[in-house]
Order: sequence, then structure tokens, then C-alpha cells
Amino acid sequence: MDKNLSGLKDKLEQAMAEYAREDICLAFSGGVDSSLLLKAAAEAVKKTGKKVYAVTFDSRLHPSCDLDIASNVAKELGGIHKIITVDELEQEEIRFNPVDRCYLCKKKLFQSLREFAGERDIPVIMDGTNEDDMHVYRPGIRALKELGIISLLAELHITKAQVKALAGEYGISVAKRPSAPCMATRLPYNTEIDYDILGKIGEGEEFLRSRFQGNVRLRLHKDIVRIEVDQDSFERVLKERDIVISYLKKLGFAYITLDLEGFRSGSMDLGIGESGIE
Repeated sequence: MDKNLSGLKDKLEQAMAEYAREDICLAFSGGVDSSLLLKAAAEAVKKTGKKVYAVTFDSRLHPSCDLDIASNVAKELGGIHKIITVDELEQEEIRFNPVDRCYLCKKKLFQSLREFAGERDIPVIMDGTNEDDMHVYRPGIRALKELGIISLLAELHITKAQVKALAGEYGISVAKRPSAPCMATRLPYNTEIDYDILGKIGEGEEFLRSRFQGNVRLRLHKDIVRIEVDQDSFERVLKERDIVISYLKKLGFAYITLDLEGFRSGSMDLGIGESGIE
């Protein structure tokens, strides 16, 4: 391990040791950010005798396979895994996908997490927001701040690349897992969110992931579905274009395009930027 990474690892462990004097409740998706935190927390509470709860939201706005992954990783890393079932679309504001949807969703989810922690007298509530998340359009961060959620990776200025490197050093199984954000990010803002449509998008993405490595997104624009993959997957996608077109048309998508800019996290946010709703 290089010196800089070793220093970050020490800083994370020292900070987590302070929080581990109390029980910890962690919003846990099974992704690399929350898994790194869970590993650090699980190691820290071994020395204090406290508990760490890894709490996953069962939400239809996230792929169903996320629950299984989260359960397996929580078992691997030693957290007490719990599941909270939520339906964001019960809230009409969220259902029509406004530009601050992420804020509204985060507030709903983390209010339920705060209730879970309160019922168990757990004072420390964490999430996996990292340093990079602080420099892009993330309106949900405002909800985390309002609810007093601790974003330890961001506080320690640990970037996504550093998270992945640290997860690799710890030997965490999901160290290289691509991010899997809310499925509503596949739809334009101010478009009604429909679970049936999201189900088809999810099925299409699962098919594409079975054939192409790296990041995969299907973004829907009325009758057009836009495929985003890493640029080094372009050649393979074009080679298998007939298979891809056939599968996606069977799902009901009329026009199928490949985005020549490749995968871009938050590409539906273009034009909003830091001047948008925070």
C-alpha cells in the first residue's frame, strides 16, 4: 500500500473509532462507499463492544438484486443487516420527478432511517456520500444535512477513486462494483415515474450488463432509449447491435440509440449544474 493510501486508511479508522463508542446505524446499499464504511465500523466496534446496523432500503426505485447483494455483503463484513421497506411514489411530489426529486427522496428515506435509529437509541447515523459527490449536482445532500446524517467519507475528503482503492486493500468483494443509483435517474425531470417503465429499463440494463462490462445505463426520452456504456465497450455493442436492438424492441422501446459520449454519471442533470436546487 502506498504512503498516501495508508495515511487515508489510518485517518478513516481513527475517525470511525471515535464514533464506535456508540452504536452505529449505516445506510447500506451494498455499494463500494457504504461497504467501506461498514468494514471500518465493524472493525471499530469489535474494540468497543457496540453494534453496527447496516440498514438497506427496499425500494422499487432500485434494482431488486441490490437487496441480495447488500445482504451478502453485510454478512461478509459483519454488520447487523436490517431492511426498511419504502415506497417513494406514495408522495405525489416525488412521483412527478421534479428537479429536486433526489432531495425529496433522500428526506423520505432518511427520516425512516432516523426513526429506525431512534427506536433503538442509536445516536450515530451515517451514509456513504464521498468527496466527489460534494462537487456535482446532488440535491439529496441538503436532506442529509438537515437530518444530521454523518457523511464520514466526505468529511475526510475521501474521493471515489480512493474509496475503491481502500476497499481493494480491505479485500471487500464489491470493491470494483459499478455504482447503481436510483432508477428514476433514467427518466427526464418533470416526467411521471412509472414502475412498469422502470421495470423494463431495469430488465434492459440487466441484459446489457450480462454482455458488456463496466457502467451501463438506459436513459428514456419519450420514444427514444439512449444506451450509455463506457467508451471501450462501443465496439462490442456495435458488433452485437442486432441482438441488442432485438431485445430492447421486445421490451417495447421504439427507437434505440448509442450515446457517443459514453457513460456519464448524472447525464440527466445537464443544464442544471451547481446553480440548480441544492
